[in-house]
Amino acid sequence: MFQSNRLNLRQVEAFRAVMLTGQITAAAELLYVTQPAVSRLIADFERSTRLHLFERKGNRLMPTSAAFALMHEVQNAFIGLERIGKAAEDIGRNFSGTLRIVAMPALANGILGRFLARFVREREGLHVSLDAFPSPSVIERVASGNVELGYVDFQFERRGMLCQHRSMPAVVALPSSHPLCGKQTLTREDLVGEKLIDIEPGSIFSKRLSVELEGIDQASMIETYYSHTACSMVMEGAGLAVTDPCSAHEFVGRGLSIRPFQPELEAGFTELRLEKNADGGLATEFAEAFWDFLKAELAL
Repeated sequence: MFQSNRLNLRQVEAFRAVMLTGQITAAAELLYVTQPAVSRLIADFERSTRLHLFERKGNRLMPTSAAFALMHEVQNAFIGLERIGKAAEDIGRNFSGTLRIVAMPALANGILGRFLARFVREREGLHVSLDAFPSPSVIERVASGNVELGYVDFQFERRGMLCQHRSMPAVVALPSSHPLCGKQTLTREDLVGEKLIDIEPGSIFSKRLSVELEGIDQASMIETYYSHTACSMVMEGAGLAVTDPCSAHEFVGRGLSIRPFQPELEAGFTELRLEKNADGGLATEFAEAFWDFLKAELAL
């Protein structure tokens, strides 16, 4: 009966070296040992495997069919060892692993994607994914454990999840040529008679805005689900939009300007992670770095 416990790694290394070089002398040089040591290791390896692996012809060892068959498995094993070594090195540098992120479109389709590109730039071996979903779908994916990090566009709490709300005030997006650009801050009175674009009708943010603007005469109303779509229409003069600063910031300098809106209207987001996965690691590092980036980028 074959006894695998008689094998040792040094025997396997000697076998691989001989298969790669074809000579005892070259194999010894490759392993930094003497020729007799390689010969002894090969003989021990053949006894351990109970296989006839080489035909001796002068100074060369000619592999048998059994040797070629075994070499395939040995190569796979060494590739695995190299991967383990590389993974250990990367993990020690916190540059390896998988980070799966889902976020509401206002973040995923703009500033979050830009920051993710920066985050992975110097992290060789890190596999990342970023997908955009409506906030209820984001919650579902985080709760199921399919992703490490999620972003939703409202304040949220759930048992078993670590929910970190990031507060940001809403802004008014308007064409850079609009007369209201002359004001430093815009109020509800400034929006009287203006064409307003409603973003994601029925959402919590839209309902809060409706309360703030109740009684204001609006010339017309355009509706869209996405804040980036609203900002694109603002650039073309379709109207003004009260929106989150992350989306609007992506269009500044391209024919769109932004102004603070008063009274202050919450337009932030909530980070979601499972509590069991919240003890440091890539997701925590990414979330904190992204928030620091946002505060600097948006001057929060």
